[in-house]
Amino acid sequence: MEYVRFESPHRNDRGHFTGVFGLVNRLAREGRLSLEEESFRRVHNSWYDAAYPDPSTVDPTVYDRATNPGAAAWFKPSATHLIERVPGYLEILRAHGVDCRTRRCADPGRIVYEDEVQIVVVPYG
Repeated sequence: MEYVRFESPHRNDRGHFTGVFGLVNRLAREGRLSLEEESFRRVHNSWYDAAYPDPSTVDPTVYDRATNPGAAAWFKPSATHLIERVPGYLEILRAHGVDCRTRRCADPGRIVYEDEVQIVVVPYG
């Protein structure tokens, strides 16, 4: 089984690779999205919020920098209903010249959270 993650190929200021949703949300915070892009982001972010659990509401420490440094979420390959909506986010990033890569890995790190559609891991090393 290979997990899937969409992320920046460049490390952020904390040394981690920002995920696709974080990249688009940052564009929104910076006021760089068109009205159409912002509408897409809001509608689809709301859909994702309803479609699967936010790991930090189940375990508030899952993304704690001291407890789980570099923790990142990966889709399970069976989460096709979630993965199939990602291309719209990728289109927004391309339109703004923001790089994003797709990673697939059978063992991306130490699992600190798991549900039906995702895992959150602390990368090895």
